Amino acid sequence: MAIRFEDRVVIVTGSGGGLGRCYAHHLASLGARVVVNDPGGAVDGRGGDASVADMVVAEIIAKGGQAVASYDSVATEAGAQGIVATAVEAYGRVDALVNNAGILRDKSFAKMEMADFESVMQVHFMGSVYCTRAAWPVMKAQKFGRVVFTTSMAGLVGNFGQANYGAAKTAMLGLMNVLKVEGGKDNILLNCISPVAGETRMAGPVADPKIQPYVTAEYVAPAVAWLCSDACDVSGEIVGASGGYFTAVRFHRSPGVLLPNDQPPSIDDFAAATASIFDFSAPVPFTGTLREFLRLMEEAGKF
Repeated sequence: MAIRFEDRVVIVTGSGGGLGRCYAHHLASLGARVVVNDPGGAVDGRGGDASVADMVVAEIIAKGGQAVASYDSVATEAGAQGIVATAVEAYGRVDALVNNAGILRDKSFAKMEMADFESVMQVHFMGSVYCTRAAWPVMKAQKFGRVVFTTSMAGLVGNFGQANYGAAKTAMLGLMNVLKVEGGKDNILLNCISPVAGETRMAGPVADPKIQPYVTAEYVAPAVAWLCSDACDVSGEIVGASGGYFTAVRFHRSPGVLLPNDQPPSIDDFAAATASIFDFSAPVPFTGTLREFLRLMEEAGKF
């Protein structure tokens, strides 16, 4: 059965251009009523232009879709509440939220002003916190919600000059992991998208022109749409997406070593075991250090 979004309302933050614009168009083409949120600022977050969101709304309506504009900034709690209020006033509910809004202020960590670190954290991470918190009571009352956070390889594996961006994007994982526990009973599912797309305002041109036709936002949008849909049946997952290649990303650990623990081990005991501690030749899913410790102690007959 084809996945559709009739009677579903989706907020896409930062959807005046790039990935967000593509998400909004794709969701609208599937029948969603879309809130196109974008204050229209520059890539570094400065300034504003309401016509940016208005243009995307006009494009969607011209294609027969339904959309309204929101010009609030995700960087403040009041702005996030205004975004959700726009959805509720226009359409009466909020079924899905795509936390896509972001800015860039790249510089090496040694040269980065703390104001630039804080601004990027405020928009990417706190913006996602504010918007999710504003939508939370609506979703709980509905007993339905889908939230998509945006993470990045800049944080998952690292990228020079993006300490602020990488930190903000990886902070999403902790937020997601806690909220998947809290939201599960109300059918609120939360996941992360880790997109790679070229020729957007934030990404710029790709280094290798031959792959450019494949790394567009259109190749990422189906994953985001599915994570917003009724068909989505996962929570707490990270989905990597680029060029039609999709993968689930999870954390793994080494098998580890249980040192003799009749008394606390010494630094030399730890040092002697590092070859085994950092041996990833047989990785296993990471579910928590304490849980694994308890299992090993039970196997050793100590508990």
